[in-house]
Amino acid sequence: MKITKVDLAHIAVKPEQYPNTFLPEIALAGRSNVGKSSFINKMINRKSLARTSGQPGKTQTLNFYEINEKIHFVDVPGYGFAKVARSVRDQWGKMIEQFFMEREQLKGVVLLIDSRHKPSKEDKLMYDWLIHFEIPVILIATKCDKIPKSKWQKHLNIIKDELGKREEDQLILFSSETGYGRETAWRTIQKVI
Repeated sequence: MKITKVDLAHIAVKPEQYPNTFLPEIALAGRSNVGKSSFINKMINRKSLARTSGQPGKTQTLNFYEINEKIHFVDVPGYGFAKVARSVRDQWGKMIEQFFMEREQLKGVVLLIDSRHKPSKEDKLMYDWLIHFEIPVILIATKCDKIPKSKWQKHLNIIKDELGKREEDQLILFSSETGYGRETAWRTIQKVI
């Protein structure tokens, strides 16, 4: 997909702050250190629109990136590593759940999983939750450039088995370093919206 215009259009923590548009939305979920910001930057061909950080848990709001005036990527707070109070994590959980359950413009969720490791307990819970509520899921296995190519299939099989992946859910290897998987990810997202 050719990217001509991208803006961080809205930052929200409650529904009245969501953008008042009918653009289709794709949410991006995953562990705090899975590479969501790097994924966004690679997908939109920008170096640092989405802020990357060495400190997991930086995203604490719903960040709406408007792409080509046609779609929103919605970056949601990561789960897992963030060093914040449990009460804050609980607030994030409620904010994300409300967004996923009530937002009519939401067409699907990109669930990012680190391809180097088995999916975490939180990854499995998120995947099962999305399936339970019939929210379309695209699985992105990040950081594949850190694994020898000869082991890619083995790592994909581990992710499939651990998650109990459904046949209809696409699982895409992705590298924010090399751009591997970018075109496949865009094609899949466009089908979902």
